[in-house]
This record gives sequence, structure tokens and C-alpha cells, in this order.
Amino acid sequence: MGSVSTDPGVSTPDSVRLALPHEGASIASVQRRSWQQTLPAEVAESLWRSVDLDAMTQSWESAIMRPPLAELRVLVAVNAEGRVVGFAAVGPSDDPDAEPGEDALVAEFVVDPSAQRQGHGSRLLNAVADTLRADGFTRATWWVRSIDDVTRRFVTESGWEADGAHQEVETPDEAARVKMVRLHTAL
Repeated sequence: MGSVSTDPGVSTPDSVRLALPHEGASIASVQRRSWQQTLPAEVAESLWRSVDLDAMTQSWESAIMRPPLAELRVLVAVNAEGRVVGFAAVGPSDDPDAEPGEDALVAEFVVDPSAQRQGHGSRLLNAVADTLRADGFTRATWWVRSIDDVTRRFVTESGWEADGAHQEVETPDEAARVKMVRLHTAL
């Protein structure tokens, strides 16, 4: 994984690395912007109403600085200017059928809508696989919205496959439900 220079006169290539605590606000902002593009309108509106930016920022800062498990990681994709343009949160799978120590989960994976189709998603996905492999996992799973053809195509073209598992999740205010399918890959 690359690094980002803190010298404003030095540009670095697009890269992926572990998130830094001060990047919690950037991650939360990218996540909120992605809701408008990736979620049905009623789900996006429900999330906007139920979760504020400050709470999200604090949650991401905590996940970066004090993860409950060493294998819980937040990765960021950064552009040549050092701006966060995507992120992923990964760790052990909490699915009931997961094999402890073997199965990992891609809990969040977002590329800022304005930075898509520039290679950031591919770099981020490769870094996710490398990180999970380095942590000793042998399989990864990823819950994707059943109607999110763009993400599903991106993931399946990268070697992931549906494993037949599905679920419905509710928004925090119970205003909407989202159908999810699970994809998996060997690491």
C-alpha cells in the first residue's frame, strides 16, 4: 500500500493505505455522498435523517483509533492530492455460518461518486484482499444490495460469486428495507 506525503508541494500517486484518525470526517462525507447515488431515495433520505455527520465522524474515528479487534481495519483510497476518494472497512465475518479465523467480511466499500471510474475501486479491492490475506483469512464475503447491478458486476468481474445467502436489512428508523445478496471469494 502506498503512502501520502504531508508536504503540500509533493504529489503522490493514487494509492490505498490504512486510514488515519483525522480522516474520519472525510470518510463520513464520502459515505453520505454515496447514499444518494447507490441507495433508493427513501433509504437514502431515511439514513440522512437518522444519522448525522458528527456522529458518523466520531464513529469512523473510533473505528480507526480503537477497533474492538485487531483485524478490524479501515482502508482509504487517496488521489494524487492526498484527498480521500474511497474507503473500505473489513474484518472477521459476523455471519452465523462463518468459520471463525477463516471468513472475513467487507463491511463497507465506497468510492466517492465524483472519483469513480478512475481506478480507485480496483486499487481498494486489491488492498482489501491483500489486507485480509495478511491477517490470515482464507475467504471473504460481501453483502451487496440485490438491485445494485453496478457494484455486483464490479465485484463478480473481480472473481467474486454469489453463494446463495440473502437477507433484508432495515434502516435505523425502520422506514425502509433493503434486500441483500452475499458474494464470496477465496483469498
